[in-house]
Amino acid sequence: MARVAIVAGPDAGHAFPAFALAERLDADGVETIVYTGLRWRAAAAGRGVEVAELPGLAVEVGDDDADAGAKLSARAARIAVSLAPVLAERRVDLVISDVITVGGAWAAELVGVPWVELSPHPLYRPSRGLPPIGAGLEPGAGWRGRLRDSAMRAATARSLRRGERQRDHARSEIGLGASRSRPSARLIATLPALEVYRPDWPVDTHLVGPLLWEPTESVFDRPPGTEPLVLVAPSTAVTGAADMAGTAVAALAADELGFPVRVVLSALNPPSAEQLPDHVVVGTARQDEILSDTDLVICGGGHGMLAKALSAGVPVVTVPGGGDQWELANRVQRQGSGVLVRPVGVPAMVSAAREVLTDPSYTAAAARASASAAGVTDAVQVVRRLLPPSVAASRRVVRRG
Repeated sequence: MARVAIVAGPDAGHAFPAFALAERLDADGVETIVYTGLRWRAAAAGRGVEVAELPGLAVEVGDDDADAGAKLSARAARIAVSLAPVLAERRVDLVISDVITVGGAWAAELVGVPWVELSPHPLYRPSRGLPPIGAGLEPGAGWRGRLRDSAMRAATARSLRRGERQRDHARSEIGLGASRSRPSARLIATLPALEVYRPDWPVDTHLVGPLLWEPTESVFDRPPGTEPLVLVAPSTAVTGAADMAGTAVAALAADELGFPVRVVLSALNPPSAEQLPDHVVVGTARQDEILSDTDLVICGGGHGMLAKALSAGVPVVTVPGGGDQWELANRVQRQGSGVLVRPVGVPAMVSAAREVLTDPSYTAAAARASASAAGVTDAVQVVRRLLPPSVAASRRVVRRG
């Protein structure tokens, strides 16, 4: 039986897609193990996903987490050196490495097995046809727009070159050399509606649709009544907007909104029900299940919740924080399936929620986003094509030091 290792960071936005892909591969007869943090190990094991701790992941004395390039590169090297002998011992045939957990890719190089890059969101590589990812802008139109985009790309090029130098140095320290190998394939796990056209789409890059996974089998009780149902889902990322949930709950009061709604507050670390109004149900349960009855989602703009909502055809109000949330929230607003609120405040939240709940065009746009999933490629089949027809007779032995 072929063996695949999936390597991902411990944050929900990266670990959950890894678990989802592992479930699909296991169901297709591919032996799969996920190397990540252990927070979700029990929940994953309950669903038949094997999880092992990713060695080298923990912060060590001397790590410079204030420098993103140094953080990614130094930790990637440590992960690669620690993980490579583990992969060799398990006789892994293919590694699937999360796009920001590059230590998995480097470990595959050390072992001498092919690797696949997994982006649990749209493709964020720089492009000659786009403004820098994170700006939230659509491509400029006309010569003025192209000039703007070119100037913005030039302004970010220095940071990109610095990150490349840091990465090259870290690779050379573990014996890989400065030249970076290309993955055998890239899996872009998003809805086509959240992706944008680029003239330089990389070869062997496949749009495979969102990889969605729920950490629990519990389901939400529905608030009584027939009023519209609103799901409030604060960001799981540390870069999420502060107190988005409290602002949303306050804005959804009938005397603020102008009409009553029912509210479900979904969070991995939910507040006590005693702190909330009676019309709010709070807890940790399956978001995909409650979305079948939901009229609006209010969320931070992270890819996981956006992909769930739009896959279910539910429009959104986004309150983006840092990271890629600003980029995604703007894409959703341009696509027509949501409204962006920033800065967060009760009046702005009231206006956005009322607009989405009363204008059917947002629900229609969300339905179009959901329908775009018909054009994705099967991730399992991509992986299958990269696996050897039989287990190799000999494997390269990796020695530390």
